[in-house]
Amino acid sequence: MSISTAAARFSSIKPLSTRLLSAIFCLGFVLPALPVAAQTQKASVRYEEKKRQTNDIAVSIITSGITCTCARFAEDIRNVVNDLKPDGIRVLPTLGVGGLQNLNDVLFLKGIDMGVVDEDNLVLLKKRDPQLYANIEQSVQYITKLYNSEYHVLARSDIKSFDDLRGKKVSFNLKDSQTEVTSDVIFDMLKIDVQRVNYDNDSALKKLRDGEIAAMIILSGAPQAAVVKVTKADNIHLMALDERSLPNHDLHPVFAKYLPIELTHEQYPALIPEGQTVSTVGIRSLLVTYAWPENSVRYNKIAKFVREFFGKIDQFHDGSRHPKWEEISLAAEMPGWTRFKPAADWLAEHQSVALKPAFNQFVQNNAAATGQKALSDHDRELLFVKFQQYLQSQVTVPAAR
Repeated sequence: MSISTAAARFSSIKPLSTRLLSAIFCLGFVLPALPVAAQTQKASVRYEEKKRQTNDIAVSIITSGITCTCARFAEDIRNVVNDLKPDGIRVLPTLGVGGLQNLNDVLFLKGIDMGVVDEDNLVLLKKRDPQLYANIEQSVQYITKLYNSEYHVLARSDIKSFDDLRGKKVSFNLKDSQTEVTSDVIFDMLKIDVQRVNYDNDSALKKLRDGEIAAMIILSGAPQAAVVKVTKADNIHLMALDERSLPNHDLHPVFAKYLPIELTHEQYPALIPEGQTVSTVGIRSLLVTYAWPENSVRYNKIAKFVREFFGKIDQFHDGSRHPKWEEISLAAEMPGWTRFKPAADWLAEHQSVALKPAFNQFVQNNAAATGQKALSDHDRELLFVKFQQYLQSQVTVPAAR
């Protein structure tokens, strides 16, 4: 066979071989790809469903730094309330700055459902920018009062009173933290000018130990984690804010605005001798939420959280949680604030549960003040029934007039 004849034959079969190869490729690769595509689509559906479920049950609480009592409270709430079932609830504690910034974050920051703020934050923000925050009391509402935050002033041993701080460096904590805004108010009331610097608690404590600053301030629930770190060897003490330590100042405006409070040896054994106290002031810390439209997705999710949180309130009094849980008052009214409706509805339905912690604290304080022996469980329950009847009479009698 000639070369030309062979070439002609090869040329004639080439299209056929090409078609065969194409068919083989189709049979070998295209057909098996159909199950893979189906599996990929199924996985995509499962992924989207898992993502939806994860987001449906999640609510966030923004707090201050990790040493703040509010961060511990958010952790306690997470540990008690968390239920990761598809129809459960999941609490996500988030570290923020505190104070005014936390309130701003609840108002403006995407993904933030709730925050721990202090009771005077609404007034302070409206005073700072009346137009921007004109309707803030409708936009942010409170769920409950959590605890009292105490005003801690740690100073070098050579600083004996607030007057000794004139002209010296004092850490007011971070910008727009509750410590800073409260310190601004108190030092302005006392008419004491200092060099105001802003350090976080750990940095401020190191600078105080090293003598770089004269004092540092922390507004947080006692015992506060950073203050507990202080030892006798640090030569640092807690300064009192009272008439005896500041005899030349009119403290009535301070005590009219803030709560008179005593720090105790039990809270800070390294700083306060046994049997003694340090007088200071405090402010109420609140759990607040953005006022989403009623029956919206976010509204219903926070309403579910409220029911779970309030319904398990007894679990925060078992001794394993932060001692400040003894100060929570579900029923406490906060002047100037609007209560989140699901919280108000729950309280109306469970009045006895909401009042019991406050009643127990009243009985305990009364026994300590009068020296009376503790009531038996039976007598306590009888007294609680009378207490409820008295409160009910205070509500119904004026309405009948």
